Amino acid sequence: MSAFERERRIGLIAGSGILPLLVADGIRARGHRVACIGLRDQHDPTLASHCDEFARAGTLQLGRWIRAMRRWGVTDAVMVGRVSKATMYQPLRALRQLPDLRAALLYYRRLRHDRRSPVLLAAVADELARSGVTLIDSTTYIRDQMATAGVMGRHSLSASQQRDLTFGWPILRSVANLGVGQAIAVRECDVIAVEAMEGTDATIDRAGSICTTGGWTLMKTAHDAHDMRADVPAVGVPTIERLKRAGATALVLGAGRVIMLERAKVIAAADSLGIALVGA
Repeated sequence: MSAFERERRIGLIAGSGILPLLVADGIRARGHRVACIGLRDQHDPTLASHCDEFARAGTLQLGRWIRAMRRWGVTDAVMVGRVSKATMYQPLRALRQLPDLRAALLYYRRLRHDRRSPVLLAAVADELARSGVTLIDSTTYIRDQMATAGVMGRHSLSASQQRDLTFGWPILRSVANLGVGQAIAVRECDVIAVEAMEGTDATIDRAGSICTTGGWTLMKTAHDAHDMRADVPAVGVPTIERLKRAGATALVLGAGRVIMLERAKVIAAADSLGIALVGA
């Protein structure tokens, strides 16, 4: 690796959760430096220790992000992690989250009439690009954390679960491609629940309350044309534990389309709880 590559700084715009930590570690593992903007009141408190340069900025302070990236010499950046709107509206904290001029202008010009996630992502990416920072695929440095095709743990799908997969996977892709949601629950070729705005956790709980006999399968993937620069679907150990409590016995993930947060731990949890874990 050249000296330039060793000194190269990769930008990281980090929301909450463990994913920004995994990405930071992945960037370092490739021999690069991590130049991170931790979103205020969102990021993990240990995040700075995983980075070489670190600054905090409000979720809506796009100009501050860009100034820091320029100062660090960043040309490529990754944006990962959840952003909770609740913290943005708490007393006093809200004052630190007010949009700066750059964000306000972006909203007025691009987002006043359409604030869907893909539109928002494209607008932010374009604004960063105008400042010399390219927003790249958020999974670039965590390929080892992605779901892979085939059986990933000890437990294979039963004949009944395989029939459910054959039946349900085309339905899931249609649901995802329509922008409705990223997961469905299926048992004996019946759709029990479809994810929408409530998210996967609530969908799992709802499926468990409807199918009290258990034995159902959760399937999760991304839109065929999903912009991998942000909002890539993810599962973690808590997902496996929730599935077990709700009576699910199989989890099927889109290969190369779903992040497994601490993949080895997710597989170990599925193995220990008797849940078949498969990539499709």
